[in-house]
Amino acid sequence: MLILGIETSCDETGAAVIEGEQNSNKVKLLSNVIASSLPLHSRSGGIIPENAAREQIKFIIPVINEAIQQCNNLPARLAAKRAGKAGLTIGDIDAIAATFGPGLIGSLLIGVETAKTLSYVWNKPLIPVNHLIGHIYANFIYSELNPKRYTLNANIEFPAIALIVSGGHTDLVLMKRHGSLNWLGGTRDDAAGEALDKIGRLLKLPYPGGPYIEQHAKKGDPNKYKFPRPMIGSKDFNFSFSGLKAAVFREVQTMKQPARRSLGEGGLDNETINDICASVQNAIIDVLVKKTLKAAVKYKAKSILLGGGVAANQSLRNEFELKIENLKLKIPLFVPEKRLCTDNAAMIGAAAFFNNQQTDWKKVDANPSLYF
Repeated sequence: MLILGIETSCDETGAAVIEGEQNSNKVKLLSNVIASSLPLHSRSGGIIPENAAREQIKFIIPVINEAIQQCNNLPARLAAKRAGKAGLTIGDIDAIAATFGPGLIGSLLIGVETAKTLSYVWNKPLIPVNHLIGHIYANFIYSELNPKRYTLNANIEFPAIALIVSGGHTDLVLMKRHGSLNWLGGTRDDAAGEALDKIGRLLKLPYPGGPYIEQHAKKGDPNKYKFPRPMIGSKDFNFSFSGLKAAVFREVQTMKQPARRSLGEGGLDNETINDICASVQNAIIDVLVKKTLKAAVKYKAKSILLGGGVAANQSLRNEFELKIENLKLKIPLFVPEKRLCTDNAAMIGAAAFFNNQQTDWKKVDANPSLYF
């Protein structure tokens, strides 16, 4: 089954083609194209929804065309062409999948309305996909160019605990099987990625702050500042990171350091910035790991899945592996390729394959407030 996935929930415009076989617990990634308007938003220090949507109008059709063309550049497709067979055509696509929420309404409309139009014109089934669930299914993708993922993803077993951690969401989900998810808890205020971005802005780091905080943290002391771990000891599976953000703000405000402009960081020297970043990252990782492993033990999980942009953080991955080993939990950890952690259409196609809820295109609408 070939599925064309479309993702436009925020500032990325993505299209991908995935291939799945019946009774398989993985899908093959044939193409994955992303056009980002990040440089535009970096200048303003954050995403301006109207600007994002305008850029997506420009990108959406070229991105879809490129995703289909990339399939014909794969070795298997080229071999078929040499054998006299046609390359991938619209007729080969079995279904179209599109993110219909949550996200920015203007951005969602670009992808949803494009998908609805193609569904009607091409006479293809349309599968609406929850963006959050899509992040989970990035773990079920392997690439023809990276066969190691084939082996890693072959062993995902249920029940599984999934942590979705990104700029807009921090959620724990119990996944009993495909199509059966129970939300266990989420953030009551700032998501982990949102807190990182806001702290990065406080430190005058470029947008988005998360990757830059990770870079500075590599050179810092994670124990230099004793920032709080909000709700780390609570009995539920909820999160809160606004208190951490406020603590960092107070710490920066009380510092009495001479202005050093080597990085243009508002008077904080490199060593201080590195130590703050390392301490912040350490605090967030502690909370994420403890809550997730607590849920895994309680629900007797056979797999732990990470998803979302923050899942690309190598320190987070390393700490999960270390704690799982130290606690002797014997629960395999699955994390997508880093390029599949951030928003992409491949994960939307994968989620559609395993949750094939075909819907009449006339009944599909963008839902920016969609949750589980």
